[in-house]
Amino acid sequence: MDYKNLLIEGTATVLDAMKQLDQVAKKVLYLVENEVLIGALSDGDIRRWILTGGDLHAPITGIFNRNPKFLPVGESESVKDFLQENGIESVPLVDEQGHIVKVVFWNEKKPVRQKEKLCLPVVMMAGGKGTRLYPYTKVLPKPLIPIGESPIAEIIMDRFYTMGCEAFYLVVNHKKNMIKAYFGEVDKPYTVEYADEIQMLGTGGGIRLLKGRINETFILTNCDILVEADFSEIYSLHKRDGNAVTMICSLKNFSIPYGVVDIGEHGEVAAMKEKPQISFFTNTGSYIVEPCVIDLIADNENIGFPDVIARCQEKGLKTGVYPINEGKWMDMGQLDEMEKMCLRLNEEHK
Repeated sequence: MDYKNLLIEGTATVLDAMKQLDQVAKKVLYLVENEVLIGALSDGDIRRWILTGGDLHAPITGIFNRNPKFLPVGESESVKDFLQENGIESVPLVDEQGHIVKVVFWNEKKPVRQKEKLCLPVVMMAGGKGTRLYPYTKVLPKPLIPIGESPIAEIIMDRFYTMGCEAFYLVVNHKKNMIKAYFGEVDKPYTVEYADEIQMLGTGGGIRLLKGRINETFILTNCDILVEADFSEIYSLHKRDGNAVTMICSLKNFSIPYGVVDIGEHGEVAAMKEKPQISFFTNTGSYIVEPCVIDLIADNENIGFPDVIARCQEKGLKTGVYPINEGKWMDMGQLDEMEKMCLRLNEEHK
């Protein structure tokens, strides 16, 4: 990668930085002024800014780290030790004038610092009909639709297993016998149990079926999404803030394909914007949840999980958000998105 793609100037906004982080698929950018290193901006810096109510259109000058870690270009031999000692994934090499001449990354596949294992149960909502993926779901239940060589549900579980999760609960309904048959034949290092819906109960009502079976904090996920995030960090934030539910939300940038007109009080054209872009955070369908939330749902109640969150708030329970960049969320809920997920995962495994 050309290190210049990691450079950003202080005139950029937080939103600009988030888009650039997505494009380079890295966790940090380096601020330069007249080509001299003056700071670093990580995805964590941006996340903390958002969680304090910061404006996405604010300049990054108010949130970047003004004491970035770097090495003189002459000390490039000690880069690996420097990265490991500081628990970072990259470091810029600078000349005597402070100009960045190279950015060196930790090249091994293993993380620089061993992350704490999660060991949380994972509940997957796997009972829907997947009508948006017809005609695939006329033959297969959505959890078994292959993305590359493996079904999406298996990919999700394998990823959580690498984080330390070993117990999975699938809430099943539509074509549930096919799901059970598949995972009954798969050689897997984790356990898979099932909660059978007799009728459709929604993304919230299904977890009521697990009352008495899950008595600890758990991860709740849809069966058609992949979230690339540090779940140990999300869990730590969840516990630190005392949340009953922490929702993982992704930035979404949407370009309106038309000119937008604001109409004034007397019918005049007040303002015009040609194909404006709007940015907002959307629910990814992945959460950290406390077991007490299950008690807020009645037996056989058909309710969506967003409505369960509203019920938590009515009861005075804390609910929080963990924001991620747009590129960290993949959703195969629609055919075009499924194709994008296939292409992206294929690229990652090359």
